[in-house]
Amino acid sequence: MRKPRDFDTELKALEDKARELKTRKVQQLGELVIATGADQLSTDELAGALVAIAETKDTGKREAWAKRGVMFFESGSRRTAPATQRNLRGAPAQPGSPQSPAGGSGSQ
Repeated sequence: MRKPRDFDTELKALEDKARELKTRKVQQLGELVIATGADQLSTDELAGALVAIAETKDTGKREAWAKRGVMFFESGSRRTAPATQRNLRGAPAQPGSPQSPAGGSGSQ
């Protein structure tokens, strides 16, 4: 006779895995923001830029941004932040900090 499946345990394991994947995604997005220098932008500026990018239907712009992203990752010139700066929770934007090139003319 077969052993009955424990659906509750399987469901809990799947929920735990989904939670872990979501946490990893959030962490990686935070690291990407830091690596690109976009952490120098205010929260409002960064959110506005991301909303504009997400709403853009112009394939030419999207392709140009994708090429720029590929060049960024291939260049190896990403800056790395100390572990203390990687915790983005509750970190206020730094007023008066200089704008990074990430907010330059290619982001419109």
